[in-house]
Amino acid sequence: MKKMLFIVNPRSGKGQIKSSLLEILDIFHKAGYESTVHITQDVLDAKETVKAKAAEYDSIACSGGDGTLNETVSGLLEAGVSVPLCYIPAGSTNDFASSLKIPKNMKKAASLIADGRQFQCDVGSFNERYFNYVAAFGAFTEVSYATPQQMKNVLGYQAYIIEGMKKLTSIKPATMIVEHDGERIEGEFLYGMISNSTSVGGFKKLVGKSVQMDDGVFEVTLIRKPKSTLELQDILTSIIAADMSSEALFTFKASQLTIYSPAEVPWVLDGEYGGAPREVQVKVKEKALAIFSPQD
Repeated sequence: MKKMLFIVNPRSGKGQIKSSLLEILDIFHKAGYESTVHITQDVLDAKETVKAKAAEYDSIACSGGDGTLNETVSGLLEAGVSVPLCYIPAGSTNDFASSLKIPKNMKKAASLIADGRQFQCDVGSFNERYFNYVAAFGAFTEVSYATPQQMKNVLGYQAYIIEGMKKLTSIKPATMIVEHDGERIEGEFLYGMISNSTSVGGFKKLVGKSVQMDDGVFEVTLIRKPKSTLELQDILTSIIAADMSSEALFTFKASQLTIYSPAEVPWVLDGEYGGAPREVQVKVKEKALAIFSPQD
């Protein structure tokens, strides 16, 4: 039988993995895998475990939210090990899984490994770190990691909205210079994100159109600080209508970009705090991750 390392975060979502674990292990066994289960104990435990042990296994599986997935993928890439990943989503939003059509039902997600179809997905590098589907700064970005886990478990997606509303009065723009493909954009920005997903935070209208997760480029969205209340209304209307024609909105695709800021700017990577660097180098690692998915 092939060997599998199964990373499990028992705290993600509502802890539903606890009631499905034995059935999932049975699915893996029937698909020809002998599984070793590792229950995560703390932040970065998933990453360090995968980094240290991935070379000993034929496949890696992980169950948890976007943060657990980020750690697992980061561990694989830092270890330089190329083995397929089976992802069983158990978080509050699961943007990445939704983009790849991975079922929310845990047993159905686990069963994808039996089909054997793998999707070669792009991964982003952010200075010395990695992200699967989004790197963002500005308005609401701190909500994802600042929202208490218990609140996420009880309210799900609504927890992000509630916490986000509390931050409205404290939003401060970030002064930045963004360079890509010979172009330069300067200004004060309320929000910015580099994404490889059909939705971010449950919102599908902020990402660019015709998103492909294996094309070697990520979608970039920047929202400039509005000059007036009228312009703010125009920005909100454009976002709601998925019409990015407002002069305060910048959208483009890029395989790499550099961002400078005179002050430290907090970033979020896949829903977790990503530090507050003044200079950011982002590059797309094309088709760096093999993941079991209904689409191939």
